[in-house]
Amino acid sequence: MLLFLPFLGNVVFKKKKKKQTEAVNFEQVDIEVCNFLETLIKRSITSNSLSCSYTHIFSLRINRISIGLTPYLSLISTIFTQTMSDNESITANKKVADSIPSVEKSKTDNGGWNFLNISLLGIVLALLATVSVLYQANSNVAPVIEKIYVTETVTATTTETSISTSVSISTSVSVSSTTAYETKTVEKRAESSGNTSPKRDSDIIEMKFHKDPRMINAGRDEDYQMPSSDKSQKVVHPLDDGVKVKAAMVTLCRNGDLWTLVKTIRDIEDRFNGRYHYDWVFLNEVEFTEEFIDVVSSLVSGKVKFGLIEEKQWSIPDFVDEDILDNVRDEMFDNEVLYGESVSYRHMCRFQAGFIFQHPLLAEYDYSWRVDSDINIFCNIPYDIFKFMQVNKKKYGFILSLVEYESTIPTLWTHVKKFIGMHPEYLNDNNLMEFISDDDGETFNGCHFWTNFEIIDLNFFRSQAYQDYFNYLDRTGNFFYERWGDAPIHSIAAALFLDREEVHFFDGLGFYHPDFLSCPTEESIRFQNACTCEPAKDVTWWTFYFCTRQFFRVNGLDLPPDVLEV
Repeated sequence: MLLFLPFLGNVVFKKKKKKQTEAVNFEQVDIEVCNFLETLIKRSITSNSLSCSYTHIFSLRINRISIGLTPYLSLISTIFTQTMSDNESITANKKVADSIPSVEKSKTDNGGWNFLNISLLGIVLALLATVSVLYQANSNVAPVIEKIYVTETVTATTTETSISTSVSISTSVSVSSTTAYETKTVEKRAESSGNTSPKRDSDIIEMKFHKDPRMINAGRDEDYQMPSSDKSQKVVHPLDDGVKVKAAMVTLCRNGDLWTLVKTIRDIEDRFNGRYHYDWVFLNEVEFTEEFIDVVSSLVSGKVKFGLIEEKQWSIPDFVDEDILDNVRDEMFDNEVLYGESVSYRHMCRFQAGFIFQHPLLAEYDYSWRVDSDINIFCNIPYDIFKFMQVNKKKYGFILSLVEYESTIPTLWTHVKKFIGMHPEYLNDNNLMEFISDDDGETFNGCHFWTNFEIIDLNFFRSQAYQDYFNYLDRTGNFFYERWGDAPIHSIAAALFLDREEVHFFDGLGFYHPDFLSCPTEESIRFQNACTCEPAKDVTWWTFYFCTRQFFRVNGLDLPPDVLEV
């Protein structure tokens, strides 16, 4: 802002009835200042190309006379800090004006106050424009690319098409077909600003920034608050540095989920990803429809990938006896076991438990956030949740924890103990056995992390320990015979193979998946993060059926201040 104060000074003391000095062409100054403010305001409001740092350097092609800044700072201080009558204001500002060397000294009549009003308006506009630029610069908006590139390649027909136009949006579509997978990728870099006119040299604003990784959002409010549970877990909320982690949201869904899913996508984009533009991977056991691809691609701010699940990962394996499975399904249906008769639910649990981490579309990522098609996020997430995992060295993050249906896992713990007996080297010395067992590992208490919200280090689930564990359990056939869910499979592995310090409970986000809701108990956090959930409906800290208190107890963590001890 200081760079354009000298120009405003010439406008401030332009006299209504006095002859202008020869040293300054006031008419040209008026035009240049007006053009500068117009350019600055337009760029700060309509352009997504401003992605800069804590330090902003504007290189403007305006050749002006340099005037000392001190008198202008005094003028601003006088105008904004003193409450005076009109005549007193004129007198005070005339004294300041007399100290500026490039302006002709002369008496000011009552019309001079009109030009002081102009100066005040100019300063206010300049301040607003500068604040707007700083706000836009700190919002991590992706760079604008001023061309459309649409490329389609089909290996079977070797057809290629390309289109390019001068619009502020970049989209690429690629289709590849192989024997095992069909994937479609849509990449959207930025939204069009609606302005396709070429830039003039005088419009160019250059941005430079420091290499300090704390540069963006370094000015976080002093009254910024972390949930007390985060303080208790001794984590930090990382400041944005403009560098993304290798991470993506992942959604397993069907074409019929589209119109429920769009609400979920809007929640994630509005509350989180609209600032960071992380990729989003969608997986299906059948091809996605063009409608699904078009609608979803229009809503996601980052790169969008659509993948097909390999058939053998979504079918009954040859080591499962289908006659026995049919009898089991009938029995579970009669006993009203949740999803007990469903084959597709079994496929989903098995895929989420072991295969999803190996999908080719996830190969480039280190972290993923599982987003089911029917969840809601009620609060702004004021930090990069993936970078949070990296900075705090977390490998598993959850938001709700509850007890599994015992009728769906009657022999699971028996097989887990057999596997640990075969591979004691996989058991972490600082594990969370007390969270999942109340008798030092003799039995499983059913406590598990609800995987409908799950942020994970993919490399843990790709590790030899986890893959050996999953493959052993899979060969029992009990994903089908007993309807094992992916949640206890993930949770037991995280509790036994990870250091307890690598598991994190998330608070302050606000989350819902039928039929349970998590809402921050601290009013200050709900207000700060603009939460829209009803705290009375929060189930996180219930003393029965839910296990969050158990997690806090075994880790020696303090409960949030609004949660009653029992």
